This record gives sequence, C-alpha cells and structure tokens, in this order.
Amino acid sequence: MTVDSTSGLARLFHEQHDTLNRYFLRRTAHAWDAQDLVQELYLRLLRTDRGSGEAIQNPEAYLFTVAANLLKEHAARRQRHPLGSDELEEVIERLATPCDAAAGVDRNLRRQRLAEIIGRLTPKCRAVLVMHYRDELGYREIGERLDISTHMVKKYIVKALAACRSGMARYD
Repeated sequence: MTVDSTSGLARLFHEQHDTLNRYFLRRTAHAWDAQDLVQELYLRLLRTDRGSGEAIQNPEAYLFTVAANLLKEHAARRQRHPLGSDELEEVIERLATPCDAAAGVDRNLRRQRLAEIIGRLTPKCRAVLVMHYRDELGYREIGERLDISTHMVKKYIVKALAACRSGMARYD
C-alpha cells in the first residue's frame, strides 16, 4: 500500500489513533503527554508536503517512525528542562502535608517555605525528586531517563529530603 497525499496519511492516522495512543502511553509518564504527542503527530502529518508526487511506500512504518522521533524529541526536551514551575506544585503539595511536628504551621507558609527549599536544589536533584514523587517512578526508571545510576538516584532523593527536613526544621 502506498499513500501519495496528506489526506491518505490523515485517514491512516484516524485508523491507527487508538494504537498510537497506546504506543505513547507505554512510553511516557503521563496520559496528557501521550495525548499531546498524538496531537503533535497528527499536526506533523498534516504538514507533510507530498506535492512533489512522491508516494510513501509503507505508510504505517512512516507513521510509527514519526511517532518514534517525537518520543525522542520529547525525552530530550524533558532531560534539558526536567521541571517547570507548575510541575513543582504537585511535589510541593505532597511534601507540604502536615505532620505532627508541623501541625501548627500555616499550610500556605509551609508550601512557600518548601518551594524555596526545593528551588535551591540542583536541577538534577529537583528532577529526581519530582520524578519520584510526582511521576511515582522507581529508582531504576529515573536513572534510565536521566542517564544516571540507580545509586545516584537514591543519593539525590536522600539529599533532597534531608534538605527539606532541615530547611523546615529551622522554621519550627
């Protein structure tokens, strides 16, 4: 089967939509990332210029090649910029839940203090903390994503939690 127009690719995309969604879901941390990648794939297919009369010999392979390239770009982007300020919010929320020692401290103040402490961590240390608490990833998976050893992942988590504990202890 060959496809010689973008409308043929769009039709193939619609036929493979569920398969593509599962493909991205298995390879990303969040459902919303998978949905974004599916949409980006569709946009790239629409932008494909086949006006020169070229025919795609294996459209399904082409579709999944574009999908694989999108995943590589997504992973590279996440490694360069592992966290946004909105992504820190979820980690801060989880770590700011009151414990017995901090029960009397105002919740908003606790969140603000934790945000300051986490903001002072190194980017890689913050990334590991977020991937562990927000994405609920294990040490091995975090290590693979950031290209560091499992042992270093553990060290970063211990370092981050120690910084949070000692930083919060100063406010009690």
